[in-house]
Amino acid sequence: MTYSGIGGQAVMEGVMMKNGEKYAVAVRKPDQEIIIKASEYPGIIKNKIIRNLPFLRGIFSFIESLALGVGALAFSASFFEEEESQEKNEKKEDLAMGVTVAISVLLAVGIFIVLPYGISLLFSKVVSSFLATSLIEGVLRILIFVGYVAGISLMPDIKRVYMYHGAEHKCINCIESGMDLNVENVRKSSRQHKRCGTSFLLIVMFISILIFMLIPVKSRLLRLLVRLLLIPVIAGISFEFIRLAGRSENPVINFLSKPGLLLQKLTTREPDDLMIEVAIASVDAVFDWKAFLEGPKGKGP
Repeated sequence: MTYSGIGGQAVMEGVMMKNGEKYAVAVRKPDQEIIIKASEYPGIIKNKIIRNLPFLRGIFSFIESLALGVGALAFSASFFEEEESQEKNEKKEDLAMGVTVAISVLLAVGIFIVLPYGISLLFSKVVSSFLATSLIEGVLRILIFVGYVAGISLMPDIKRVYMYHGAEHKCINCIESGMDLNVENVRKSSRQHKRCGTSFLLIVMFISILIFMLIPVKSRLLRLLVRLLLIPVIAGISFEFIRLAGRSENPVINFLSKPGLLLQKLTTREPDDLMIEVAIASVDAVFDWKAFLEGPKGKGP
């Protein structure tokens, strides 16, 4: 596998692909036409030296991915909602996106940080060891996360999103395996990828266990505050691992990537050929895969 640098996410009846500052959202409309929105997203930090600093780049990337992802989802959903006036939509778009991002962050913090912490306090009445209660809290966090992923996978609309998620991964794997990007080659490519956001979130869960166990705090309120303040640190460390995993075939890194790849069996589904066509269209809009496959001086990737 050769690192390509492209990534993306599934949206409603489509796929968003990003390569550097360029991104494209390809959506199959109800009339079966594929529409593509291609643009650039320079990010929240313009200074390249700062934005590429280890650990800090993970924090920036997480925030940018969330903002860009919400925008891509809103674009894709617009083709399946009741039509409103264009002017009215444009006025609401920025405010709605900001509110959605804020609510998403608050919900994630509440469900995956505050809730398992609160439940773990019940165990502190019978378990005196700080390390033990921290471990219980971490296990609860992982169980809640996996349960959430499994639960929403039963929803019909989410199943289709997961199929497009599979199409996104299969396109990237196709290219990075050195194959031409066409439906036949994409179909036989893997739907699991080490740089997936699912893997990133699972790594966040595991790293949070280790870090929280290393910082003993007696005050319950202060302990919760520490957990909230450490979220950016954990995200930065997790990003560095995912970044390394995407560029390495080291046996140890591959082993540590296994849990995330297994979880992707829940968050990806095998796409049909029409979905693959949409994902290919998104890749084509931001990435010259033919030049990538030729490599330097036509020697291949």
